[in-house]
Amino acid sequence: MKKITFILFISILTVGFSCQSNKAQTILEEEEEELIIPEDKFDGTLKVLSLNTWHEGTSVTGGFKAIAEVIIQSKADIVILVEIRNYDNVVFSNKIKEELENRNESFFTFNSGKSAIILSKFPITSNPNLNSSSLSKSIIKLNDTTSVAVYGAHLDYTHYACYLPRGYDGITWEKLPEPILDVAEILAQNKASERDEAIDLFVNDAATEKSKGNIVLLGGDFNEPSHLDWTSATKDMFDHNGTVVPWHNSVTLKNENYLDAYRVKYPNPVTHPGHTWAAYNTRVPISKLVWTPDADDRDRIDFIYYNDDARLTLEDIVIVGPSGSVVRGQGVEETSSDKFILSQGVWPSDHKGVLATFKIE
Repeated sequence: MKKITFILFISILTVGFSCQSNKAQTILEEEEEELIIPEDKFDGTLKVLSLNTWHEGTSVTGGFKAIAEVIIQSKADIVILVEIRNYDNVVFSNKIKEELENRNESFFTFNSGKSAIILSKFPITSNPNLNSSSLSKSIIKLNDTTSVAVYGAHLDYTHYACYLPRGYDGITWEKLPEPILDVAEILAQNKASERDEAIDLFVNDAATEKSKGNIVLLGGDFNEPSHLDWTSATKDMFDHNGTVVPWHNSVTLKNENYLDAYRVKYPNPVTHPGHTWAAYNTRVPISKLVWTPDADDRDRIDFIYYNDDARLTLEDIVIVGPSGSVVRGQGVEETSSDKFILSQGVWPSDHKGVLATFKIE
């Protein structure tokens, strides 16, 4: 944790996925660099993958190569990767680009210098810098008439207030004498994080992009649940302990007419909770995955949002990764109706990813 006329489809991935033909030839490292237009043209299908890499895959043996494999298997056109550290002064965006090229997959990308990076099969025309360590941004040209402003988010992990009703502190991670069930107190701790400032910045910046006629996508690890998940229907599930919580940032995005892709496709949080945290990764000791040993801290904290735009239609969205989660210190298999693209081989993360498929007219 420390934590877009064409009909498209999303196919269930199996072992031995064939590589896509190259759509991009170069990496954009400066906004002024001349771009080479890919041979393959945008056909109306846009697949977007968001994944927390768990420190660039370094927490799992073979994790880095597994990240590349997940990207290839997903057949994503745009990839948002978070929890990027550029360890040992090695630029991760360059490193993953090279690994993908070695597997006959080419992407545009850039070094954001932040915890979120963006890769694209289509040309990145600019990478405006945002005054936030939590947000990265790329303008991606799909064709002569359509561009997408893509924002990658890795929001503040501190003041993880969804632990309070579960009997754990969201700052110290220590067990509390008893759960805190006062919603005002829960929201006060949540608001003390820097997540809301980052989302406010996104909203303001994205308004400019929308005024230019650009489609807007936002994805990443929010380190905060959604009010669409903490409802009266789920108040007695997942150790919500009777609480119904209007989490700040999902409410803000809803009020600004951004759509939560998972809840557009699956509006029922009981049948489709869509948990992305914590993934039961059998390649690591369970102790590395447990933060609340006596509680069920499953949540959906990895998201893909899009602006309510008549040109853009969500076709499908699935969870990418293991179908197991961590509950009360143990790995359990999910019994929900959520759709999974199961990992083939090594899973590189303690999160699950999300893969959305859009139609753009």
